[in-house]
Amino acid sequence: MHANMLLPTMRLNVYGRVQGVYFRKYAQEHALGLGLSGYARNVETGDSVEILAQGPQESLSMFLELIRQGPPHARVTKVTCEWQQVTEKYQGFEVRP
Repeated sequence: MHANMLLPTMRLNVYGRVQGVYFRKYAQEHALGLGLSGYARNVETGDSVEILAQGPQESLSMFLELIRQGPPHARVTKVTCEWQQVTEKYQGFEVRP
């Protein structure tokens, strides 16, 4: 991949009951299934999860819809989405603390 190639990347903040309900693992499983890379981590305030995902635009759009639903025990009340073009390429999809 050319060093200056821009990758479609979205940064999500997911609010509601999203910590302690396997939300990060849910995000990881769906991201990997869609061929996305990045990470999901709990935000210190305890009320949200931050997700950074990159990959094909179509896969990112599908991922966003899955995140809006969340896993069975989660209750997503709001999702903010910021689209970015970055040159840093993430390898795999990590669950971070």
